[in-house]
Amino acid sequence: MEEAPLILLLETATTVCSVGLARGSNLLALKELDGAYSHAENLHLFVEAVLQQADVTYKEITAVAVSKGPGSYTGLRIGVSAAKGFAFSLNVPLLLIDTLQAMAGSLLMETDSHFLVPMIDARRMEVYTAVYDRQLNAVEPVQALILGNENANRYQHYESVALCGDGMEKCQSLLSTHPQITFLNNRPSAKWLAPLAYTAFQKNQFADTAYAEPYYLKEFVAGVKKSF
Repeated sequence: MEEAPLILLLETATTVCSVGLARGSNLLALKELDGAYSHAENLHLFVEAVLQQADVTYKEITAVAVSKGPGSYTGLRIGVSAAKGFAFSLNVPLLLIDTLQAMAGSLLMETDSHFLVPMIDARRMEVYTAVYDRQLNAVEPVQALILGNENANRYQHYESVALCGDGMEKCQSLLSTHPQITFLNNRPSAKWLAPLAYTAFQKNQFADTAYAEPYYLKEFVAGVKKSF
C-alpha cells in the first residue's frame, strides 16, 4: 500500500501563527501561537519545530498546504508567500485551503448542529463568514458582513446552528437568546487544514505555485458590503 502524503500545513489568516505536519489527514506535529500577528518572526521557526517533533526532513515533505483566506491581509500574504517558497524549493505541489471551510470542519466532532458558521473578525463590526452544512458544502457563500441589531433573527430559519471564531464575539449577545444556536471557541489552526488538504491532494487539486494568491475577499466586495 502506498504511504499517505506528508503535508506541511500553514495557517496565518488571523492573529494565530500555526504550523502543522500531517501524514494524510493524521496530524503528526503542531506548533502555534496566538499573538499580535507574529507570523513573520515565527513561521519558519515553527516549521523547523514541527519537523523536529515528527523526526522528518524537508526532503520527505510531499506537499505544502496553506490557509488561503479570507482573513488578515498581512497574515495571508506572509503565509501564502512562505508556502509558495517551500513548494518551489522542495518541488512539491501547493494546496490552497479555504480558511472558513477548515474552521467549519473543526466543529464536526464537537457539535451535532446541522449548520456551521465560522466567523473571522475583520474590523469594526465586520466579519468574514459563511454557512456550511455537515458535508462542508457552502449553504451561504463566503462574504464580508457588517453586523447590526437587524441580524438578531438571521439564523432562525436554520434547524440548528453552531458558530465559532473570533468574529463570533461581535454578535454573540445579539444571537444568544435563540436556543438553536451553539457558540464554540474554535479558532483557525493548522490542524484543521489536514483533512481538507489530504482530500485536495487525493483529487490533484493543486494550485499553480507561480500564480497562487491569497483570497483577500474584500477586494471583490468593495462598495457592495451586505448588512444583516
